Amino acid sequence: MAAHASSARAAVAAGYRYAEAVLSPLTAVAALRAYPAFLRDRRRYRELAGADALALRDDWPVLLDRTTETAFEPHYTFQDGWAARLVAEHRPAHHVDVGSRVSYVVGLSAWVPVTFVDIRPLTIDLDGLDSIAGSLLALPFEDASLESVSCLHVAEHVGLGRYGDPLDPEGTVKAAGELQRVVAPGGRLLFSLPVGRPRTQFNAHRVHDPRAIPALFDELRLERFDGVDDGGELRRAIEPDELADCAWGCGLYAFVRD
Repeated sequence: MAAHASSARAAVAAGYRYAEAVLSPLTAVAALRAYPAFLRDRRRYRELAGADALALRDDWPVLLDRTTETAFEPHYTFQDGWAARLVAEHRPAHHVDVGSRVSYVVGLSAWVPVTFVDIRPLTIDLDGLDSIAGSLLALPFEDASLESVSCLHVAEHVGLGRYGDPLDPEGTVKAAGELQRVVAPGGRLLFSLPVGRPRTQFNAHRVHDPRAIPALFDELRLERFDGVDDGGELRRAIEPDELADCAWGCGLYAFVRD
């Protein structure tokens, strides 16, 4: 009976995620509930002295921003701030990022020259930022040639086809090997990915046991480990096993080649 109930819950959860790929049911319900306030504000605005006329064709309802606090996504927000601070601490002459968030590399490029590598080239003209096409499984750099590298919340996607890449169950492992290959003596690699109960959630991402990641970089030394737990809190200077029981944690690994 318990097994049947568990299977039913899993089916419901999977069904929700399939629906969410098109439209989040929770978001849709919240938006519908917000419409009365939107329509009330629209009517009141039109009644104010000096208000411009509102044409229905110009309406653009934004329904979910009336919150008591500014929301943020813990994994990406904390990892970007964590990595930017470590790059700033070591002040490399040049930094290479592989596939991380555009906002992160754009911010870095304000004070350190950055080369951004992605299978989907970034077409942007910005001082200090160079974008080149490249695969995380075949980086366009010589062995042991880069003093500063980052790859944040990327390797867990490799081999799942989400971004048009070839399917490969060993995608994350191979990506780790390729990142390790290009780190120069004395160079550093900043690496992050989801951690906790190991699983593949096709085709979005994999979640890895945080204790298994250092072994993927056997030529590098783990200089420090931080992470984001299930509560969305940044935990500094911890051991990987402290996030092993997470459902959806984020492991932040700083490696160095001695």
